[in-house]
Amino acid sequence: MELLYYARLMRRHWLLLLLSLLVGMGAAILVTVNTAPRYVAGITMLVSADDPEGSLSTALQAGALSQQRVQSYATLLTSRRVVGGIAQGEDVDALQEDVTATAIPNTALLRVTVADSDPRRAAQRADALGSAFTGLIDEIERPSSKSPPTVRVTVVDKAEVPEEPVSPKPLTNMALGALIALFAAITVLVLRDRLDTTVKTAEALQRVAKSSVLGLIGYERDARRHPLVLRDQGRSVRAEAFRSLRTNLQFIGVDRQPRSLVVTSCLPGEGKSSTSVNLAITMAQAGWRVVLVDADLRRPSVPRYLGIEGGTGLTDVLIERARLHEVIQTWGQPGLSVLPSGRIPPNPSELLGSRGMRSVLAQLTEEYDMVIIDAPPLLPVTDAAALGAICDGALLVVRHGKTRNEQVVQAGELLSSINTRLVGTVLNFVPAKHGSYYGYGYGYEADPVEQETSSRTPQPQTPMPV
Repeated sequence: MELLYYARLMRRHWLLLLLSLLVGMGAAILVTVNTAPRYVAGITMLVSADDPEGSLSTALQAGALSQQRVQSYATLLTSRRVVGGIAQGEDVDALQEDVTATAIPNTALLRVTVADSDPRRAAQRADALGSAFTGLIDEIERPSSKSPPTVRVTVVDKAEVPEEPVSPKPLTNMALGALIALFAAITVLVLRDRLDTTVKTAEALQRVAKSSVLGLIGYERDARRHPLVLRDQGRSVRAEAFRSLRTNLQFIGVDRQPRSLVVTSCLPGEGKSSTSVNLAITMAQAGWRVVLVDADLRRPSVPRYLGIEGGTGLTDVLIERARLHEVIQTWGQPGLSVLPSGRIPPNPSELLGSRGMRSVLAQLTEEYDMVIIDAPPLLPVTDAAALGAICDGALLVVRHGKTRNEQVVQAGELLSSINTRLVGTVLNFVPAKHGSYYGYGYGYEADPVEQETSSRTPQPQTPMPV
């Protein structure tokens, strides 16, 4: 399961991974071009012990002595005393880093290499190091000044001028840069995905909301200008998504079919007003007697989506300045009834929780098959909670990649605390690559709205964000 998760994550961000690879390889090429080449020249020396007696046992002892000396000589070769003899006024510490001495296992041979940016100078320094070291051993391995040395060091292979640099290695650097960049990109993607608590799948939404996902509404770039499902004679993928939502609502509680439905969201900008309007239109197209109530008395947007007059409406009925049938308008074909919000009052929560609102809702449920109420978001204000307490159920709209899991949980707990039935959820703004069937959706509610409707419908203005 984890492998499948990582595979899907990588496939979803393949363009970023490809860009990371190119950046890593480009950085490696840049480093390679700006790195001075390094050449290595080496010599091989033999450590031998003198055998004045010439006996077999003495020869064996001399051989063992030579192998013991090799390990010490490898360290002595890189000492300041030896390296300083060939420094010729240069920094001894820096030159020591360029000298490497190794003892060839199970032999009396020493291998010494010198690295330099100049191949000829590398070879010259390697030979000079061999000469200086043989002279030093000849001096320190004498029991006395007049005695012959007990151990001798002989250069058996002199240094050759290298033709190819050992560094930089373009192919190796490019491969290493690509791997580092890829690893960094994958690490960032995994950490970002693990730390991201926003809802991005229907499965996750169903798990945190503890309610069925009734619809997946995709994101469509062109829906900024066409937010309603009437475009293309209702044959768009977005319209099909709302028809599927309508069908799923018909199967919610056969014995407790909701007659009044509050459509809300956790926070503003999640598409609850667009969902309310399009769901009402889709139900009306199926022959339902539907009334759409704009109960967002703080930032009403239904009149602007539908292009109708919203100056008189629900608030006028609640304060008894108008009768219900006087403010209900019929919109489009086949005839959707719309109750605008009216003037924005100073006390929306009190009005929506009043007895007058209960009376209005009771009258509407008697005359219509479905009452869809566009309510404000749940978490910032209590308006939607007040409406949920007097309606048959609530439909929670969640925005893909924006609404967080904890916000959905908080909204569900709020509805549960007032005994409101959460009939289901809608995952909105789903990218085409996440929705298997619904490849498109509708635009943000804060975007300008231009719609194509019947000739009876006035041209809408720019909608207010909700």
